Amino acid sequence: MGSYISSTAVQQREMLHEAGYKDFEDMFSCIPDRVKLNRKLSIPGGMSEMEVSSRIKSFAARNTVFHHIFRGAGAYDHYIPEIVRQVTAKEEFVTAYTPYQAEISQGVLQSIFEYQTAVCELTGMDVSNASVYDGATAAAESIFMCTAPGRMRVLVSEAVNPRVRAVMKTYCHGRGVRLETVPCRNGATDTAALSGMVDGSTACVYIQQPNYYGILEDADEIGGIAHKSGALFVTGCNPIALALIESPAESGADIVTAEGQPLGLPLSFGGPYLGIMAAKQELVRKLPGRIVGQTVDSEGKRGFVLTLQTREQHIRREKAGSNICTNEALCALTALVYLSAMGPEGLKRAALLSTSKAHYFQKELAAAGFNPVYDRPFFNEFVTTCPCGSKTLTDELASHGILGGLPLPDGNILWCTTEKNTKADIDEAVRLAGGISV
Repeated sequence: MGSYISSTAVQQREMLHEAGYKDFEDMFSCIPDRVKLNRKLSIPGGMSEMEVSSRIKSFAARNTVFHHIFRGAGAYDHYIPEIVRQVTAKEEFVTAYTPYQAEISQGVLQSIFEYQTAVCELTGMDVSNASVYDGATAAAESIFMCTAPGRMRVLVSEAVNPRVRAVMKTYCHGRGVRLETVPCRNGATDTAALSGMVDGSTACVYIQQPNYYGILEDADEIGGIAHKSGALFVTGCNPIALALIESPAESGADIVTAEGQPLGLPLSFGGPYLGIMAAKQELVRKLPGRIVGQTVDSEGKRGFVLTLQTREQHIRREKAGSNICTNEALCALTALVYLSAMGPEGLKRAALLSTSKAHYFQKELAAAGFNPVYDRPFFNEFVTTCPCGSKTLTDELASHGILGGLPLPDGNILWCTTEKNTKADIDEAVRLAGGISV
């Protein structure tokens, strides 16, 4: 970003003179004295650059900085190539906003179009949109793509991130949509229970793949159960995992949602993140947000346009399917640059390292007394017992600059690894954890 340099006192006097004022008091003489503050603001005096730097460093020293992270549960500490930051920090990208006037927003529209293309390649779906706030919002918005008169029940797996389920429940409130939870068995969706719950009033079945506990669901079977009753099948994905596992399209998903944070967006204390949504062609008119299309102008030159928008500001309110509005193009561009920089092989390598390290970590933790809770295939997250108590464990790890796994309500721990966790990091965490559990 360009630096902001304030005007000097001389420049201020010149501007006042040009505007026909003697001074600032004269410029604001139209304001009655009774509403003026008539005293100086209580603002500390100015400091030198060196003093400001020292003060800021003292503030920063209050933060707890973890050097090694073994926690995921929806947000993941993946390596971000430097080129991602370099490209997305350019002024023309940082300052661009909503492309209301397509003819002068070609750069933003092209970046969204390329992002949509990348999402479709990643998920195997036909169409994608942009400008969805985060993964939880995308999951909630997907519900209303499925509902119709007579189909107002939504079945959501208990193995979906509880925070995502909470957002979905909030969205359903007041819309006449009944959200029901499908129970789990051994950490994954209970397909027998699902079969007994789904019926002609079911709008959709929503699962997370891999699920909240890191387990790989039997998406093919679940999708088959949903479709047998005429319901749609919606899958929430980890985009990094899609480099290794079966794509949502291959497992029969009608709609795909995902949290796009792993694709080049730093943890940033919770945001801004990116909601990914993609669907089959027949559902294109129900996608919220924006869809950018490619066309040609009157001279035959390639151009980009806002093809579809379901936002109530753009179409009749009664026909609007969503009020998603704020432009998420910078986050979408970040994901696009990340995917472009990594390429198919780089993304696959990141996924392979994440899962292989998780399996090594699970084996070593088990040897230290932290036993696996579920005996199922998993990606890069897994649950173990915690014989020493989760708070004791996480406090001890934190004292050594390690953010441990996420304590679960049942006293177990949800661990996670990415390609950033080295073998030495894992061994150190195991050594510390083992020392407590003895």
